[in-house]
This record gives sequence, C-alpha cells and structure tokens, in this order.
Amino acid sequence: MCVAIGDFALEIEGCETAGLFGKAATRAARACASHSLNNLMALGRPHWSALRREMQALLRADAAGGANVRAAAEKHLIPLAEAEFFVPAEIGDYSDFYASIYHAKNVGSMFRPDNPLPANYRYIPIGYHGRVSSIVISGTPVRRPCGQTRENPAEPVRFGPSQRLDYEMEVGLFVGQGNALGEPIPIGDAESHIFGLCLVNDWSARDIQVWEYQPLGPFLAKSFATSISPWVVTLEALAPFRTAAFERPEGDPAPLPYLASQKDREYGGVDLTVEVFLSSQQMRQQGREAIRLSRGNFRDMYWTIAQLLTQQASNGCNLRPGDLLASGTISGSAKESRGCLLELTWRGAEPITLPGGETRRFLEDGDEIILRASCQAAGAARIGFGECRGVVHAAKEE
Repeated sequence: MCVAIGDFALEIEGCETAGLFGKAATRAARACASHSLNNLMALGRPHWSALRREMQALLRADAAGGANVRAAAEKHLIPLAEAEFFVPAEIGDYSDFYASIYHAKNVGSMFRPDNPLPANYRYIPIGYHGRVSSIVISGTPVRRPCGQTRENPAEPVRFGPSQRLDYEMEVGLFVGQGNALGEPIPIGDAESHIFGLCLVNDWSARDIQVWEYQPLGPFLAKSFATSISPWVVTLEALAPFRTAAFERPEGDPAPLPYLASQKDREYGGVDLTVEVFLSSQQMRQQGREAIRLSRGNFRDMYWTIAQLLTQQASNGCNLRPGDLLASGTISGSAKESRGCLLELTWRGAEPITLPGGETRRFLEDGDEIILRASCQAAGAARIGFGECRGVVHAAKEE
C-alpha cells in the first residue's frame, strides 16, 4: 500500500521494514502489508491518525532524525506513473444513496412533473443495495450493457444494447470500524466509523432503468459496472475543508432526532469541488483535450455523510471494514453543476455539442468519462482525489 504525495507514492511496507516508524504507527503500517486497506480500516481512528502523522513527518525538511531519515524514506518513493492500481479495499457490501435534492428534483420532474420528489425524501436518506462484484478500479473498460427496454408503450418490449448509457458523478465513503449486528450507530459516533472518501462513477443505463425500476428500484441498469478511484482520502485529512451541512429551505422538516446533531449541522458538509470531463474517440484522434461537462460541490448534498452511515445502520444492519456507501449523483442548483447526462441534456432533449461538432445526448462507444475532485482552502494545502476514468466499449451481443 502507498500514500500519494504529489507525483509520487510512498510505499508504507518499505518504510516499516526499514524501521522508520515509531511504536504508535508500526501496527497500522503492518496492517497495510497487502493489496487491501481492510486491516488498517478495522484498527480505528487512533491508529489511522498515528500512521498519517508519521508518514507526513518522514518527508518534512525538518524530519526528526534529520536528513538521514528523510533520505531513507525517499528510497521508498515511486513515480505514480509506474504504480499499479487496485480497488483499495475488499468491499463486502455496497449501498448507493440519493442524497442530492437537486438531482432528485431534476430527475423527478422529468417523470413526475406534478410531484417530482417522493413523499419520504426530506425525511429519510433513500438508497439501494448495489452489486459488489462489478465494482472496478479506475481505468477498467466499461462494456455497454444489454437489457430490456420499452421506449413507447405502444411498441413491443425489446432486448439489446442500451441506447441511453450515462455516468453519475458521486463520492463514496469507506467504512472503517463496523458495528455489531443489531447495534445501530448513533449520529454522534458516525464519523468515527468513516475511514475516508473516494470518487465513484455509478454507470447507469437509463432506458433499462426506466423500464425495470418499479416497484423495487435499480437493478440491472446499474449492476454492470461501478468505477471507483484508487485513492482514499481520510476524513482526518479533510478536516480543513469541513463546512456546515446543507441549509434546508424554510418549511422543510428537520431531520428526525436519530439523524440530527449540533456538530453535524455545523460541520457535516465537505467543501469538495467535483468535475466531470468527456473525451470522445474522435477528440482523442484529433489530439483534442477532454471537455469539462460539469462542475459541482459535495457541500450541496441534502444529507451528510454521517447521516448516510447512521441511516444504513439504524435498523441494526452490521457494517464491516471496507464496506462502501456512495452518495448518489452530486448536482447543484445551476445547470453546469448537474452530475449526469440525464440532467445535463434533460433526458436527451438538449444535446451537448463537443469540440469538432459531435453531439451527445447519452454516451457513445469510445467515450471516456473522467471524474476529478479536489479541496482548497486558505491556509491549507490543496488535496486532490486523483481521477476515476472509464472508456465505454461496445456491447457484447449474441
């Protein structure tokens, strides 16, 4: 396992073997001796914090022990371009939420213009259980799925490649220490169970989704692929970028007591800028840069990360180290902040024009979607989340 530092990655196991960590961080460092962060996640925040402090100290100009310690640590730096990336944890369970009220209103107004929001939306973080087996690391090709669709009620149901393939810009949270079966996690303790955040692309076949989602919600329209970034940014590293939770409009109900705390109201948001870029096959052949489709902010989510985790465990559901909870599409109030093509093109009615004259209502074969995110604040070092990429490949038909 490695920690990203600029254009390099510092190998944790190598530093531990060289005896560069003190007692406080050694146990955490040894837990990283695999391709999975699960063992580290299970140790809890005191161990995560100790390892983070000592990793930072090793490469400081004034490193304890002087230039010799810094030089010894630098031997374990490798260029990011040479790193091999894996899914950062063995994910046992995956849930995806619907935490952006702007996204929920936009999508609802397309299909239910008179009543866009479900009656329960302002009361409960809505989510569904996703498919773990099809979670893939950034850079993995995404094959266009086949499925049943019915665009017109007067026409027969067809089976074939999706014609409305979409992406969803999301942030995922990895569970650190879990909870016992039957033991809910109080809102005040929720963040102590969150290891960190990553980027998530919840690929979605909209034409399959609209036909199959009633009455039980997403199924095959989303289980064919979910891409995640290889890097996890710890919650502790995000402390300088925490902000107030989304301010609910006057008249909206307050969260029920089990989902409410003063700390979460004042500190539950994350000022995280998220961006989506598209590069078509034609653009790459012409040497054109990817075009930015949208730019939003994670602080605009109606529900906080603590509320998502507390809701997941509120019925006594046991969470385990490495479980992944995704936010749902991140969208804001402005059109340029909408986090998927379904919203940006308004279900295909307002196509986007790409450099070179191509247009897009939904994704075409050869399109690459690139998610990026970063945090910036006065007096704090910028933190990047890396990238989450995926190129659409043609469907495999019989």
